[in-house]
Amino acid sequence: MTKSTSFSMIDKEIFHQTPFLEIENLVKSYPTNGSGEFVVLDNVNLTVGEDEYISVVGHSGCGKSTLLKIVAGLEKATAGSVRLDGKEIRKPGAERMMVFQHYSLLPWLTVRENIRLAVDEVLKNANRAEKISIVNEHLAMVNLTAAADKYPDEISGGMKQRVGIARALAIRPKMLLMDEPFGALDALTRGKLQRQVLDIWENNRQAVMMITHDVDEAIYMSDRIVLMTNGPSAKIGEILEVPFPHPRDRAEMRNSKEYYELRNYALNFLEQNFTTDE
Repeated sequence: MTKSTSFSMIDKEIFHQTPFLEIENLVKSYPTNGSGEFVVLDNVNLTVGEDEYISVVGHSGCGKSTLLKIVAGLEKATAGSVRLDGKEIRKPGAERMMVFQHYSLLPWLTVRENIRLAVDEVLKNANRAEKISIVNEHLAMVNLTAAADKYPDEISGGMKQRVGIARALAIRPKMLLMDEPFGALDALTRGKLQRQVLDIWENNRQAVMMITHDVDEAIYMSDRIVLMTNGPSAKIGEILEVPFPHPRDRAEMRNSKEYYELRNYALNFLEQNFTTDE
């Protein structure tokens, strides 16, 4: 597969939606002990639509999580701009909710209370009945109604991650940010939760940016895949459009020629951009 393929989009990006998240000329660097600086991200440009699911894929150290944290407002860019719905991102905000690889649940609160905590904090104008309804709705959305009154140490890793996803979605953010959300799960649980998250997104569309090392996961879940070059001074090397419509059938996709062409193309890019310390 050559760069003329319909999968490959770089520089002049083929974009079918009105830009919702806009990242322009983003640079992230840190000062070093000497007089120089360590550049993590260099001249990153990306746009994401308001109901688009994108995955960012690259080797460890390429700045994937740093990029996500800048979009979340947890870190500041050294140069460039990041805008959501036309407004510059300068700090964390309830319109952008993050789901981490490790579940970040409060162990002394039940499943229900962990979700309710976020609702109370953000949806301050909702009355008690509305808050109860929102929590119950999102418990049902992630199939956790039966476990609502259990504590985190009483449920599985997959269930804990579903609590985190429900908590993030319950405050109705404009964008969901996920940093390797399935990375700590076993293969069977990971596949099941991928399907559940995709079902939720397909029925409640919003912008999603997901960080992952897993090319198969990115193809299965995403509309586009952003491939990062190796760090330092990482940048976007390729943007691949996933040609499969939603809703998706994993088995059907994996039996298609297009799936393996896209998978091999992404893996070849990552292999070519892999370097080891000398």
